[in-house]
Amino acid sequence: MRRAAAGDTEAIRRLVHAAYAHYEPLLGRTPLPMLTDYDAAVRDHEVWLLETSDEALAAVLELIERADQLWIDNVAVDPAWQGRGLGRRLLTFADDEARRRNLPELGLLTNERYVANIAMYERYGYRETRREPHLGSNLVHFRKPTPV
Repeated sequence: MRRAAAGDTEAIRRLVHAAYAHYEPLLGRTPLPMLTDYDAAVRDHEVWLLETSDEALAAVLELIERADQLWIDNVAVDPAWQGRGLGRRLLTFADDEARRRNLPELGLLTNERYVANIAMYERYGYRETRREPHLGSNLVHFRKPTPV
């Protein structure tokens, strides 16, 4: 894992678009991560990159430290690398970061139509806290106590 730099934003944008494009028909609109300004995200948040052995971008994790939690703003894995445990590796990294910073919990949200993602987050200890209407579907908010 390495922290993203300004020169990484185009590769991040391409990866996120590839990772989320298949959700467009499901939602009937562009998924929120595809609308993110990644120049600003890299400048204002922590964006972490997981690269292959030949330095190709395989996955992206965007974290935002809040007073009471570490917010996971985005987890994206290149479709060519999905199913190899990279999402789990990113979530474990977030756990480690929350623990290192002495933050009591992690938080994230996803769309209610991303059923597989909801199941994955629940397997990793995240619990739904609320649903928020958003453009014809609901955003599902999750929290998880920071692992000891």
